Amino acid sequence: MKANAVSGYSNDSNPFGDPNLTENFVWRKKIDRAVTEGQKVDISVKAEKKRQRERMAEIEKVKKRREERAIEKAQHEEEMALLARERARAEFQDWEKKEEEFHFDQSKFRSEIRLREGRTKPIDVLLKNLNFADEFDVELNEPYLVFKGLTVKEMEELHDDIKMHLDLDRESQVNVKYWEALMVVCDWELGEARKRDAVDRARVRGEEPPREVEERGLHASIEGDVKNLLEGKTSTELEEMQNQIESQMRSGTAKVVEYWEAILKRLHIYKAKACLREIHASLLRKHLHRLENAGAPEQAVEADEELDTKEEDVMHDEEEDDKRYSPEPIEHIAEAAESHLDEEDGSFSPELMHGNEDEDAIDPDEDKAELDRQREAVVTEHQRKVKEVMTAKAKKPDELELKAMKAMGAMEEGDAVFGSGAEVNLDSQVYWWHDKYRPRKPKYFNRVHTGYEWNKYNQTHYDHDNPPPKIVQGYKFNIFYPDLVDKSKAPIYTIEKDGSAGETCHIRFHAGPPYEDISFRIVNKEWEYSHKKGFKCTFERGILHLYFNFKRYRYRR
Repeated sequence: MKANAVSGYSNDSNPFGDPNLTENFVWRKKIDRAVTEGQKVDISVKAEKKRQRERMAEIEKVKKRREERAIEKAQHEEEMALLARERARAEFQDWEKKEEEFHFDQSKFRSEIRLREGRTKPIDVLLKNLNFADEFDVELNEPYLVFKGLTVKEMEELHDDIKMHLDLDRESQVNVKYWEALMVVCDWELGEARKRDAVDRARVRGEEPPREVEERGLHASIEGDVKNLLEGKTSTELEEMQNQIESQMRSGTAKVVEYWEAILKRLHIYKAKACLREIHASLLRKHLHRLENAGAPEQAVEADEELDTKEEDVMHDEEEDDKRYSPEPIEHIAEAAESHLDEEDGSFSPELMHGNEDEDAIDPDEDKAELDRQREAVVTEHQRKVKEVMTAKAKKPDELELKAMKAMGAMEEGDAVFGSGAEVNLDSQVYWWHDKYRPRKPKYFNRVHTGYEWNKYNQTHYDHDNPPPKIVQGYKFNIFYPDLVDKSKAPIYTIEKDGSAGETCHIRFHAGPPYEDISFRIVNKEWEYSHKKGFKCTFERGILHLYFNFKRYRYRR
């Protein structure tokens, strides 16, 4: 029954520190008690081996389940890490997109500033062609003419700017076509500029031009024929020509293959230029229509909507292609707009309403005079109020106020003047000394102290950049009683309820003749009566000082 190892552990090496791990344990006391009680006990070697095999099988099952759980836990952690990486990647892409949009908007602002200050760059001209503004002059030249006279470095910068607008400016289909056509023309012009630069460098060094430059260029006569054939055509005509040439090339009916291949190489350039011409002409017509109808905003809006809906049809209209740059269409639009305005002349005037003859008519002169009088009264009242405010501001504090200000100290952050709007009107009062002394309310100079309460809750949910709402932390009352009849009795204060409101209460000051009681509405909280916490209640030199702060409670979960 003795085994050399149990579940991979031996007597010398096991985490339990048991030197008799491999020996079989026999519960002799249990067996003796069962025999004494007359119970049947099977203590044979065969039965013990069977029980040992069952225990070993159960141990192996537990071990296997533990390994499976470890594998499942590792897989779960790997999946969670993968999800976290995907989430971080998505957030990064979102931030990257927002950053690109921010730089795109900033590029527009910089372009407007350069146009306004006269420091125009080529990309500013292209943006002005696409988005007409009233503060800038209209660009009459086609957009692709901006590439003339640029160096290779300037063209590379312009290429990057056009690529950024092509990726981010998806406001309308016209904008996308505009930047796509400009990108095609820019690639071609940049290649031509590099070719000229390479030829010039080779000429200066006395070398032959590079082979790729020779392959890119064509014979002068073929170049002239291609230019004469393709220049001045619309995008629709060029599209039809491309289809015809490709069909002839596929069928083998083309006679001079090199010539037609040269045309196909340059066909996409002229298609892009034709597209730019059509977009530019359409935008010019829309801008002209908006200027002509500046006096009728509603008609201008309707005309802009019609032009926007028909913009694609105008770009592919074959019948007006030859007349696109002539003044005839513009004059036609102007005449149509004028005739349209003539037909609807007076349509914006109000209709005459015939009322009852018994109604009282208002004289226009009297109505105007009454309106002027009312306006003058409003202006006079406003001036009077302003004068009163200025007089109140210019009024210097008396000696009692100066003493109170000195006692309270300098204004701290969160302090404000308190009492002018918080004084509570009391019921009518009658006193026995009315005949001897004229009753009056005392003067006062008060402050309310507010601030942030940085308890555990506010520290958890707020910070200094996003602070919690300010709360009232205390008050400072200075009530002036310089003319008391009985100066041996100090004024007193009492706390009264504020109706049904539990958040506020009234503090009432009583001093005696000739002063009436005065009351203020304050926050209903428990006071700090310790002098170390700022409490003060004294009456000296005719001034009652009452300073107190509220208790601060700790936040407990």
